[in-house]
Amino acid sequence: MLDDTLTAVSWRARPRSFVALMSLYESNYIRFGWLAGDVASLKGRYRSQVAGDCDLLLTVVGRSPYTTTLSLTYLLAEVPSARAYPNMGVRLYHDARLAEAQEWPASHGQAAPRSLSSRMERELVQRWARNVMLNKWLEYCVERGHRFSPAARIL
Repeated sequence: MLDDTLTAVSWRARPRSFVALMSLYESNYIRFGWLAGDVASLKGRYRSQVAGDCDLLLTVVGRSPYTTTLSLTYLLAEVPSARAYPNMGVRLYHDARLAEAQEWPASHGQAAPRSLSSRMERELVQRWARNVMLNKWLEYCVERGHRFSPAARIL
């Protein structure tokens, strides 16, 4: 298994710099591999169910020879009509072995994320925030026991 703690980081990388952002994308790809195994072979929809946690859904929404675009979300069962949240868009770059959080909901139901997104102005800062969130979320999901395997595929 790949370990993102062994990922070489340039001595020039400053936090929130472009170089550090690319290192974060690389870490996201490694962590996504922990969750889904061979990410280049993902197709369709997958559901991971773990006792004591919300169901985690992965939906492949686009594919090209070198990339896969997907949606990753929790299914919050305790909310009436089972709401999907945070519903993050992710693009995997297979040749470069990078994973980029591309989008998350523009409007949040919670005050804290809403105030954070309204204060962010620069593109690099926004990318940094989305990808740190994805990095921590992937680590959390793996620690909770979530995995997407061929058996987790929804037909």
